[in-house]
Amino acid sequence: QVQLEESGGGLVQSGGSLRLSCAASGRTGVTFAMGWFRQAPGKEREFVARISWNGRNTYYADSVKGRFTISRDNAKNTQYLQMDSLKPEDTAVYYCAVAEFGPPAGIAARDFDYWGQGTQVTVSS
Repeated sequence: QVQLEESGGGLVQSGGSLRLSCAASGRTGVTFAMGWFRQAPGKEREFVARISWNGRNTYYADSVKGRFTISRDNAKNTQYLQMDSLKPEDTAVYYCAVAEFGPPAGIAARDFDYWGQGTQVTVSS
């Protein structure tokens, strides 16, 4: 099992920035891909970003491309999501996820095996 704990959420004005962190513990391994999803009230959980185990390959949803940056520090078993130029439509609960068994570049929620509890991000206009 892998346990994930997110931090860094909060309230920010439109145009501002936040940095989310996700620390992994338990049966961790540097070969795991990691990712971020988000879920707004009344909407389905949606893909935000994914990073390969070595950090060389990253994938982003079109809605956040150019504004969000995913990264990881394998020595700390931690991944990050730097969010810049935030918009009110970015308001959601953000979830950290780890993919152990899924396809190499999977971006569907079913492609990830472990999930954090989520952290709230609210962007005011």
